[in-house]
Amino acid sequence: MVSPASVQPGRHRRFELLTLGDELLLGLTANSHLTFIGGQLARRGVSLQRNVTVTDDAAVIARQFAESWAAADIVITTGGLGPTCDDRTREAIAEILGQKLVFDPAIQKAIADRFVRLGRKMTDNNLKQAYRFERSEVLFNANGTAPGLWVEQDGRILCMLPGPPNELHPMFVDQVLPRLSARGLLANREAYIQVRTVGVGESMLETKLQPIFDRHGDALSVAFCAHQAQVDCRLSSPSDRLDPVQLEQIARECASVLGEDFLCFGHDSLAKVTADHLRSQEKLLAVAETTTGGLLANCFTEVTGAAKFFAGGCVCCSNESIMQLLDVPECLLAQHSTVSAENAVAMATGAAERLGADYALAVSGTCGPCCGGGSENPIGTIYLALYSPLGVWSKKMSYPGPRATVKVRAVNAAIDWLRRELIRSSRNVAVRSGQTANQ
Repeated sequence: MVSPASVQPGRHRRFELLTLGDELLLGLTANSHLTFIGGQLARRGVSLQRNVTVTDDAAVIARQFAESWAAADIVITTGGLGPTCDDRTREAIAEILGQKLVFDPAIQKAIADRFVRLGRKMTDNNLKQAYRFERSEVLFNANGTAPGLWVEQDGRILCMLPGPPNELHPMFVDQVLPRLSARGLLANREAYIQVRTVGVGESMLETKLQPIFDRHGDALSVAFCAHQAQVDCRLSSPSDRLDPVQLEQIARECASVLGEDFLCFGHDSLAKVTADHLRSQEKLLAVAETTTGGLLANCFTEVTGAAKFFAGGCVCCSNESIMQLLDVPECLLAQHSTVSAENAVAMATGAAERLGADYALAVSGTCGPCCGGGSENPIGTIYLALYSPLGVWSKKMSYPGPRATVKVRAVNAAIDWLRRELIRSSRNVAVRSGQTANQ
């Protein structure tokens, strides 16, 4: 085994990721492990050199692992550690490592205890997960039965993790990253400062910020990453000619130039940032949705402590539910239809009044063939409404594209509208407070 002292922190180390499972290659499951693990490592100054996705065939796993083990310093595998016949990763890799698999009673007890807590009977095939390499450490799995394994051998590190994301994510953050950091393989802090923006395109963002970048020449490294409704700008100095304080100053200058298009520093979501504004102003939000089917409400309930700022929401798929839940008059729907500015305004008002909220968002529109469409409101037409203490407004948006894309874009547009309104409200309160103090 290689000890932490033998690791050379200054030397570039090669990281490879092997994602295992037929379901990935068949398109039955998205390869979210690459996104998650690659992103976590990048924050700490490490780039994955390669990701290979392979089948559950033992011979294929062994062949690919042997190649990666010979080429890389750190190999991370995901999947194939479970109890069923298609989980072959542990056995295939043991042969390449030249290590025996040994039964671990401590793992057996952890598996049995989990089944007791769940009130389920443990079948015999679960004992397959209690085997580990004879010279390995066990990574505890608090959310499943298959533990991870950690091996240090031949001057290399192998980290094996289970496939389910709800098991892998906390194990990687709480156990793998600290181990890699302790061995000098990761930076002690984030390797870049991320300026997260919303409402401005990638090319326009670069145009706005280029004068700032030009002043620092090649001492500053800039990278952009576009997402739905937002663009991230990552600032770093690989040569270390700019220290963290200087990078922070540059990032703050970028934020100042962007104004309301600046969302946050770091990785918070649009809903999280908006929720923080609501909390700081001690305001409650309600939502009403037709075409987005609860997606808007879900964004806010994903934020920790949602009860502090989120009153609730109504998802309505019929005129009857809109009338009953939101008090929208039948004559309004008959005159203007569900897909209209008038209905969106009435929905937002009804949600605020029914749920006792200070602010309310409403989304209505057509996102697919079953939703109607037509010359006036073609597919992709979205009506948003925002209710606030100062009044209620509507917007008409056009988002042509697949149903899922239309729904996400509509939700992001609604949340960003609220965010900007909350920023202006806070600014107005500050101005009024300053005026009062000066009188």
